[in-house]
Amino acid sequence: MKEWTREERYRVLKSKDEIAPLYEINKVSNYRQKFHVQPITGLSNDPNGFIYHQGKWHLFYQWCPWGAVHGLKYWYHVVSKDLIHWENEGVALAPDTVFDNKGCYSGTGISSHDQIYVFYTGNHRDENWVRKPYTCVAKLNEEGKLIKKDTPLFAPREDYTEHQRDPMIVYVEEKQKYFIFIGARSNEGRGTALVYSSSKLLDEWSFQGELRVKGYEEFGGMWECPCLTTIGDKDVLIFSPQYTKLPGRGECTNHNIYFVGKMDYDTLTFIPDTHYRYLDYGFDFYAAQMAANVEDKNKGVMIAWMGLPDNHYPTEEEQWEGSLTLPREIFVEGDRLIQKPIAGFTKLRTKELSGRVLPSLVELEVKCDGHSSDLRLFTKKDGSDGLMIHYDSHYKMITVDKSHLDKRFNEEVFEALDIPLDEDLDSMSIFIDQSSIELFINDGKYTFTAHVYPTEEESYFDHDEHLDIKSYELCSSVDEDFIV
Repeated sequence: MKEWTREERYRVLKSKDEIAPLYEINKVSNYRQKFHVQPITGLSNDPNGFIYHQGKWHLFYQWCPWGAVHGLKYWYHVVSKDLIHWENEGVALAPDTVFDNKGCYSGTGISSHDQIYVFYTGNHRDENWVRKPYTCVAKLNEEGKLIKKDTPLFAPREDYTEHQRDPMIVYVEEKQKYFIFIGARSNEGRGTALVYSSSKLLDEWSFQGELRVKGYEEFGGMWECPCLTTIGDKDVLIFSPQYTKLPGRGECTNHNIYFVGKMDYDTLTFIPDTHYRYLDYGFDFYAAQMAANVEDKNKGVMIAWMGLPDNHYPTEEEQWEGSLTLPREIFVEGDRLIQKPIAGFTKLRTKELSGRVLPSLVELEVKCDGHSSDLRLFTKKDGSDGLMIHYDSHYKMITVDKSHLDKRFNEEVFEALDIPLDEDLDSMSIFIDQSSIELFINDGKYTFTAHVYPTEEESYFDHDEHLDIKSYELCSSVDEDFIV
C-alpha cells in the first residue's frame, strides 16, 4: 500500500492534465462500476447536496483526485433525470478560500426562490495544522458551478472539539425558520449534533443548543452526517455514530443508524418511537443522505457512501477507491424504513439468463419457501468457495460470509455479519455490479450492502432446492467521461 506524505495528499489540483494519466489507469480497471456513481480518479466518499430541482437530480460527492487516500477534498457534481442514468458535470466546489483551505467537507442542499444553495463544512487548518471548521454556503449557478458566499455563516463553537461538521439544513414551515444540524463531538468525547436557526437563509444564524435524542443522551463518540427529514406524518433521524462498537457489528467503530419518531423543535428533542435500527446491515455503508425537495411527501430518496472511513479496499492497488450506493426510495412502515430500488431500474435489464453463470452486471430475484437455505455467489466453476448467504429458518437469521472469496480485505473488522429478521425470509432482490452487491430483503425491510472483488474464476453461483431464482443481465448507466 502506498505511503502518502501530507504534501501529496493535500496538493491543489491545478489542471485536469495532472490526473489524466491516473484516469487512463483507473478507467480500465476490471472493478469499475457500471451502474453506480464513482470517482473519475482517486477516492470518493460521502454523498453531498443531494437535491431534486426543476426536473433534474443533482448529486455531489467528496472527491480526492490524487489516489485512494483521504486528502484535499473537492465536491464533484453529477446529474440525472431518472436517478438511474448519471452524467459527470465536473468539480463544483474547490478548496480555494482561507475558510476551506484544506478541504470542502460534507453538507446538504436546499431549494429556495428557484435556486439551489448548498451548506458545507470548510476545513481550515493553520500553519500549525490546527483545524477550524467553518459552516459555509454556496449557490449553484446556471453553469453548474457553486458560487461561494464570501464569508462563512458561522465559526465553530470553542466549547466543543474541532469535530463540528456536515451541516444538514431544513426549513420548518410552522416555525417559519431554517434549522442547521451540525455533527459534533463534545470535549468529553460524546457524540451529538449542534443546532442553529435563522429566519433568513444566508445570515443571522444563532446557536440554539444540542439536539437531544430521548434515551440516547450518551451514545457514540461523534455523530457524522446528521440527516433529518419528514416522510408522511413521521420524522426520520439518520446519523453515523463513530468511535463506538455496536451489537452485531464486529470490530467496526463506524455505523449508520436511524430513528423513526417525532422532532420537537421547541425543545430540540427527537422522540423516537422505538430503539435505533441499522440503516443497512452490510459491510460497506455510511454517511447516508436523503434528497431535498422530493415532491412526494410520503416518500424519501436516499443514497449513501459504499464504504467506511477506516476501511481499505483492493482497488487501492489501482490508485482508486469508492462508490455510492444505488439511490433508494424510502417509505415508513410503523417504526421501520422500507428501502426499495428506484422505480424503473428494470429498464437496465437486457435479457433473462439461465444456468449458473454469474455475469459482472446482474440482478437476481430470489424467492424462498420458508426453509433454511443457502445461496452461494461468486463461486468457482465446481461450486466451491464464494460469498455465502445462509438463512436459518429456526432463528430467522441471514448470515452473509465473504471469507471464502479470493480477494479478502478488512478481515480484522468483519468478514461475516448477521441480519436478524422479524419474520420468515420470503424474498431477496440482489443487484451485482463490477465490485459491489446490494441485497433488498423481504420487499426492502432489510438491506445489505458490500464491496466484493471477484476474480475471473469466481463467476458462478449455486443454491439449494429451497430457493427459486430468476436472473437478468444488466447494462451500464453511469457516465465515465473525463470531466474536471
